Amino acid sequence: MPRVDSGDYSDHPSRNVSKNNPDKDFNMPAPIPKNEAKRIKVLWQYEVLDTVPEEVFDELTALASHICGAPIALITLVDENRQWFKSAVGVDLKETARDVSICAHTILQSDLLIIPDTTLDERFKDNPLVTASPKIRFYAGAPLVTPDGYALGTLCVVDLVPHEMTADQKQALRVLARHVMTQLELRRHALELGKTRTDCKKTKADLATAKTEIARLQRELKLAKRSKPATVKPKARVRR
Repeated sequence: MPRVDSGDYSDHPSRNVSKNNPDKDFNMPAPIPKNEAKRIKVLWQYEVLDTVPEEVFDELTALASHICGAPIALITLVDENRQWFKSAVGVDLKETARDVSICAHTILQSDLLIIPDTTLDERFKDNPLVTASPKIRFYAGAPLVTPDGYALGTLCVVDLVPHEMTADQKQALRVLARHVMTQLELRRHALELGKTRTDCKKTKADLATAKTEIARLQRELKLAKRSKPATVKPKARVRR
């Protein structure tokens, strides 16, 4: 799959969306979910933001790209101010501002968000990711939903030309998104187990230290008793 040239994105329009200048910004940011505070708290509990790439996630994005016939596939996580990419195929971007994130719209849904042609959609036709590099024309995303019902991000596929999906491709994207969520759950449980083991080791070490200290105090007490001079009791007077 060809990759979109990333270059230096520090000045990319997606990083400079202004909410206060309507003359320059016609982008329509996604509404904030009603459960946003809790959703963000749950997202951070997974401890996955800003982590290194992992093969299991890269394999799932590559599979999504192949099955859906799209050159770009992403696993995105939407935090307070950005969408960050845990895995990316076909593009070198690591994150974009949340204000221009199409995935921020996807997490508001319970099912797929499919946009066959972004230039024909009022919500996205003026989006910097549509009007400037990488010039997204097609988007399809499935929300990554936790067992408790919080949408953390998406598995999405993107094309630079208008695109349609078959019913089988849509279902495959749903299934792959569930697999991504399963891997995030397994990753979270592994971290929790590792912390539990670390805590257990620390507790055992603390107990061993305490036992050593008690034994030392017991030895000192015995020595103190041995070195203490014996007390001679006075003889009782015999009455005549």
